[in-house]
Amino acid sequence: MRDRTIGQPLARDAMAYVLAGGRGSRLKELTDNRAKPAVYFGGVSRIIDFALSNAINSGIRRIGVATQYKAHSLIRHMNRAWNFMRPERNESFDILPASQRVSEHQWYEGTADAVFQNIDIIQAHAPKYMVILAGDHIYKMDYELMLQQHVSSGADVTVGCLVVPKKDATGFGVMAMDEASTITAFVEKPADPPTIPGDDAHSLASMGIYVFETKFLFEQLQRDAADPASSRDFGGDIIPYIVKHGKAVAHRFTDSCIRAAEEIEEYWRDVGTLDAYFDANLDLTDTVPKLNMYDRDWPIWTDQVVAAPAKFVHDEEGRRGMAISSLISQDCIVSGALARRSLLFTGVKMGSFSSVEEGVILPYCNIGRGAQLKRVILDSGVRIPEGLVVGEDPELDARRFRRTENGVCLITKAMIDRLA
Repeated sequence: MRDRTIGQPLARDAMAYVLAGGRGSRLKELTDNRAKPAVYFGGVSRIIDFALSNAINSGIRRIGVATQYKAHSLIRHMNRAWNFMRPERNESFDILPASQRVSEHQWYEGTADAVFQNIDIIQAHAPKYMVILAGDHIYKMDYELMLQQHVSSGADVTVGCLVVPKKDATGFGVMAMDEASTITAFVEKPADPPTIPGDDAHSLASMGIYVFETKFLFEQLQRDAADPASSRDFGGDIIPYIVKHGKAVAHRFTDSCIRAAEEIEEYWRDVGTLDAYFDANLDLTDTVPKLNMYDRDWPIWTDQVVAAPAKFVHDEEGRRGMAISSLISQDCIVSGALARRSLLFTGVKMGSFSSVEEGVILPYCNIGRGAQLKRVILDSGVRIPEGLVVGEDPELDARRFRRTENGVCLITKAMIDRLA
């Protein structure tokens, strides 16, 4: 969906504020040294690039990013990839690490507190609207359309939401609403989720996306900060309070999702587990992928490494450099090896007679000669020994590596070091 209401874009008066401080502990060792939004995705990108690209493509030119957990990798990426905003064009990009700005003993205590502690910085940019975003989901969305609904409905807050099966809604913040899309209840991770009017099989789940007028948001944050019983969280405190005392409206993702012509479904993924992360990456290798990363009308911006093109060498029977149904990034060398339905991120090297089938191979990994890998995630910089076999013996794999319920093996440098 790309049509917009004719008139002055509301995005020009908005600021996007991305909450990117979470670890993402369900990604296990993949987030030992980086926050979840900094995790690599799709061959060239980081997870946070999707929320930031949506903001830029929607016309928002003032952006703040709140960081906390092990933020160095994330901050370095944003400094490299997102330093093109120009103050003289009324653009800004603020990286806002937790820095005890309110109290010498207080880091960000919750999602709402991560905004509250930076009110003065936001005020300096004077946005009329605030678009609060989670920095750890994969999707394409036009926030301008959500802003338009917010203004036309007269809402105090507009909440982005997904239609999900009721049985899957227990892990989300879930909304009950009336036929006018006014939210009548908002509950976090309910055992018995409320359903959509007229559809008992589905629920409306929060995407962690909220639109406010800035003045109203500040009032709510200040009220919440004065409440000693609050957990300082949007989903747990701010939104339920507004539902009870004001007007909260649901905005369905179907009304503002971005789809290229060949994309069938409205694509949104929480890649919060290793299996979900693996599946979402492998989705991109399909002939017609569910998520189109080649859409030049809605590009996913990221740090573009200056490197040589990918290279495939050797053309002998049994020793032929090939990639089938795979994404191969810059600076990769596939030397007499085979990549099948896999993603090779920047700088991956594959030695002769090695193979990877259904692999997510993060940057600068080296796969030794004769290694045979199936259904794996390799953390960045891993060096696979010659002849190593993964994906044939589940019990052996589970003893050596992190093996998921779906049979995906996460392999890190420390795990390889223990094999020596």
